[in-house]
Amino acid sequence: MSREQARRQAYVERILHLYRQAPETPARTSQFDRLLAAEFYERKIQVEQVEAAILLATARRLLRSPEAPKLGPIRSLHYFAPVIEEIKSNSVSESYLEYLRRKLGAHRRHSLTG
Repeated sequence: MSREQARRQAYVERILHLYRQAPETPARTSQFDRLLAAEFYERKIQVEQVEAAILLATARRLLRSPEAPKLGPIRSLHYFAPVIEEIKSNSVSESYLEYLRRKLGAHRRHSLTG
């Protein structure tokens, strides 16, 4: 395996790991998820951009009004693709991402105790 192939594989695995670790995502990935992650690599989308998009989309999903209609399940990494494009166009500050991490952590703790 060449260095480039190894870098590509490591990138894809990292993206799929981030996806699987997000709340409300499937425990297993599909071949379509793997292909999309490889496409992200080819498009030179940074891991940090994908991570920020997953965090932002998750916060939007979990921290919305309880009166809002229920959202359908997340079935694919493709769910996050529009937010990745949003992140590429409008970067999000690290301080805001840290704020979202804290909010989601508090939400998770509240969900576990409530």
